[in-house]
Order: sequence, then C-alpha cells, then structure tokens
Amino acid sequence: MAVSRGEFSSRIGFIMAAAGSAVGLGNVWGFPTQTATNGGAAFVLVYLVLAFCLAYPAFMAEILIGRYGQANAVTSLQKMSTNLWQKRFAFIVGFGGIICASLILSFYGILAGWMMSFAVESAAQIAGLQSVASWVVGDSVARNVFFTTLFMFLTVFIIRRGVEQGIEKWSKRLMPMMIGLLILLIGYVMTLDGAMQGLDAYLNPDISRVLEPNLLVSALGQAFFSLSLGTSVMVIYGSYIAKKENMVTIGAQVTLIDVSIAFLAGLLIIPAMYVAQAQGVQIFADDGSLIAGPTLVFTVLPSLFDGMGSLGLFIGLAFFVLMSIAALTSSISMLEGPVSYAVERHNMARKKATTLIGMVILLISFGIISNLGVMLDFVATLSTEYGQPIIAMLCCVFVGWVWQRSSLLAEIKQGNETVEDGLFWKVWPWYTKFVCPVAIGAVFIHSVL
Repeated sequence: MAVSRGEFSSRIGFIMAAAGSAVGLGNVWGFPTQTATNGGAAFVLVYLVLAFCLAYPAFMAEILIGRYGQANAVTSLQKMSTNLWQKRFAFIVGFGGIICASLILSFYGILAGWMMSFAVESAAQIAGLQSVASWVVGDSVARNVFFTTLFMFLTVFIIRRGVEQGIEKWSKRLMPMMIGLLILLIGYVMTLDGAMQGLDAYLNPDISRVLEPNLLVSALGQAFFSLSLGTSVMVIYGSYIAKKENMVTIGAQVTLIDVSIAFLAGLLIIPAMYVAQAQGVQIFADDGSLIAGPTLVFTVLPSLFDGMGSLGLFIGLAFFVLMSIAALTSSISMLEGPVSYAVERHNMARKKATTLIGMVILLISFGIISNLGVMLDFVATLSTEYGQPIIAMLCCVFVGWVWQRSSLLAEIKQGNETVEDGLFWKVWPWYTKFVCPVAIGAVFIHSVL
C-alpha cells in the first residue's frame, strides 16, 4: 500500500479515541432516554450485564480485524478471506460499514448542531443578546444549516490532521474535559430538591422487569450502539494500534470507560428530571411513562435550567457544551472510516479526501434538513436499527467462521503471550462464533418486526 498510515502513539491515545467514539450522544442522551422509557434501574442492570457479556466480545472482534489487517475496513476483512466469494463478501461488509457510518454522521451532525445552538443560546443570554438567543433555538432551516455546517467543519478540521495530531490529540483533550463537566454537573444536581427521588428510580431496580423482552432487546441495542459497533469505526481504530499492545486489556478498558460514562450520564439526567418535576415541570407523558427523546433534552431540561434563575444560564451552558463535546468525539470516528478507505484504496491525499467526503455527508445532511420530519427518522432508522446490527453480526461471523482459529490466536498473542491459557481464549471464540451473531440477529429481527 503506497499511502503511509498513521498510528496511535500510546495505549492511552487509543483508549481515549475509542472511548471518545463510543461515548457520544448515544451515551449522554441515548442511555438516559432508554433508561427513562424502560423501567429505570431494571434497564441499567440489564445494560451493564449485556455490555460486558455480549457487546465487549463483539467489540473485540472488530478491533482485532483492524489490527490484523492494518488497513481500512474493506481491506482488513479481505485479508482474512481465502477465496473469491469471501473477498467479495468482505467488500460488501466493509463497505456497508463505511456507508452506515456516513449515514449516521449525516443525521448526527444535525443533532449535534442543535446541542451547539442551545449552548450558544445560553451564552447569548448571559451576554444579554436576546435576539441572538431567540434565533439560535428557533426552528428554522437557516439555523439548522448553519449549526450543522459548523459542527461538520470542526469534525473535518480534526480528521484532516491525521491519526496522532488529529484524532488522538483532540481525544486526549476533549475526553477529560467532558468527564470533568459531567462530574461537576452531577455534583450540583444532587444538591437540589427532587434529586434523591430520581436517584432512587435510577438505582433501585424492579427485578421482576429484567426479563421483559422489550427491555432486553433495548438494552442490547443500546450496548451495541454506544460502542460504535457495525460502522467500520472500531475496525479502522484497531488498525492504528501497535502490535505490542494487549488487545484483551485494551478492549476491556474501553468498554469499562464507555459503560461508566453512560452510567454517569444517567446519574445526571434522571435525577435532573425529578428536580425539574419538583420545580413544576411535567416529566411524565399522558401514558404515565417518563418523557424521553428530544422533548427531554430540548424542553424538560431547559425548563429546569430556566427555573434556576441566573445560575441556570451557566448550568445550561455547561450541559450543552458537554453534549457538544460528546458528539464531536464520536463524529470524528465516523468520518475517519470513509476517509481511510478513500486514502488507502484510491490513493487520495488525506486532506483532500477528508474535505470531499465531509462535503458529501454535509449535502446529505442538507437533504435531511429540507424534509426534517420524515428524513431524520428514516435515515436514523435505516442506519442504526438496520445497518448497524447487520454489519456487527457479519463482523462476528467473519471472526468466528472465516478467520482461521490459529491465525486469530496468533494475532491476540501479539502483546499477550499467555492468552491461550486464560479464561478469555476459552470463552471468547465460542461467544463470537455462536452467541454474538444470534444476539445481534435478535436485535435486528425485533427492529424489523
């Protein structure tokens, strides 16, 4: 391959980048939303179990494919293939993941733009610019186009700088900032009336609900989505890891960080909802369920911040900055997938490939904005409920059924010579071969039905 490749300069660099990809709006927004609509603590308990028992093995499959192939998703999967039909199948799976990541980024950029607009609204109110504050949260095409473009510009800016100076450098900066903001906000919310009631709803599980089919499927889907599985992202990130690194340990660390931040996000959002209720804000829908989704983030929580007076402006600013950072750490990974393919398979210069692909995805975003009510849900459903489960399942199939077991073991032993004697090697290959494809398939079938 003529194009020189980047590489993460350290283990912590990869962990911050991979965790940053995993810790996006799916964790800071999606996890609390799923928790609110699926029984609170019962959902949390099931999510934690499934994240480590099923999502972690699938995550390991994807990063091992990448490190073995040392290339983009298509090339890495084809290197595992031994005959023509496998190579063609590998192209479909790898390129499918790239398309899936691009589609996710096209609507993700719109949501992230909304987060940025609400952060600007708080800053404008602090500065006394009421007309600006009103415009940035108004439901207008111009506002959506402006903030989506701004967010995509930031994403392109980071990816143009490459692996070490772009992805790794900014992940190391943004992740600690995000965690710090999250902890500060949790500490403040816990001092307010109503927080303890929310904490009880979040941490006191109703064990009778943990085996409900809808709850199980929702928790499994959230675990896979929050770890960026099925989008080629972890394959390409895995390809940037040095061969000397212990993949078993790294995979466990990234999964732990992802799950921990999702848990922390729940500690902020769910108690904050009950604080809002204590201040007179409606948090329950007509059917008795907790309000979730966009209504939660853009209506319930801003109402809470408004009830705090002047201090609420600063709390609201910190919260939406937190959400914007979470979105950016994920968006850079989504753009890297298609960029790495263009650079390595078509010998394009990184800066040119990043700019062109970023513009194409931005144009798709504009198409969604032009018919937001229909297109946003359509693209989100197509990419996350259909695309991700299928691609994640097929990656597990590749590792379990196509990749030769001896070659797989040799790859894992680089950086972990004794892995063959441990519990991981005794359990993980079987899990990847049988359990993960069946479990992911169940999520897909449920989404279809």
